[in-house]
Amino acid sequence: MNLEGRIVNFLGDSITEGVGVSDIANCRYDNVLKRELGLKAVNNYGISGTRIAYQTSPSGNASFDLYFCGRVYKMDKNADVVVVYGGTNDYLHGDAPIGADGDKTPATFYGAVYFLMNYLKQNYAGKTIVFMTPAHCCGTDGPDAYVSNNPIKREDAMPMKGYVDIIERMGVKMGIPVLNLYDNLRINPNNPEDAEKYTTDGLHFNDDGHKVIAELLADFLKAL
Repeated sequence: MNLEGRIVNFLGDSITEGVGVSDIANCRYDNVLKRELGLKAVNNYGISGTRIAYQTSPSGNASFDLYFCGRVYKMDKNADVVVVYGGTNDYLHGDAPIGADGDKTPATFYGAVYFLMNYLKQNYAGKTIVFMTPAHCCGTDGPDAYVSNNPIKREDAMPMKGYVDIIERMGVKMGIPVLNLYDNLRINPNNPEDAEKYTTDGLHFNDDGHKVIAELLADFLKAL
């Protein structure tokens, strides 16, 4: 796929917003892609703390509850490409139940992923839609190989890999390409060396981390 001159929407959380980046205009992954691929424009819809699925119990910070399925309507409909990068906060502190394949509302994680993919397919027909799964993280709620120990989590909560697998399975079902960052980013903040080199806190990527994300996403998009 040739992306020169294209408009790309990026829907995401704090990583897409650029938390941890020293120079957003030059080093945040969407702006790196704009420069390297000759994009006409990038529209950034990243908001820190937000989740794909609906939050039942209001968060201490109201902006965290601006979930992806509620914000997708506000994106530029003229975009040629839509990239969705989320799920990390659903894993860390989302209180939506996992649900099951067949759910169609944002009240469960399964349903929210379906809802989001279905909306994008209908409203960006003929355009390129791509999802990126969460990458590895190591934050205050523990390493991602385990269920988040945040007290708000429900009994059916899973380790990060469970959320990654749901996004991948729904991508296959809906015919939407999914870039698995969990397996392919080659950055694992649970490794202290990776955490120091590529992140600011084990969760948010620094300039070097955003460069790696941009390179991987660029190759993925060009291969479509």
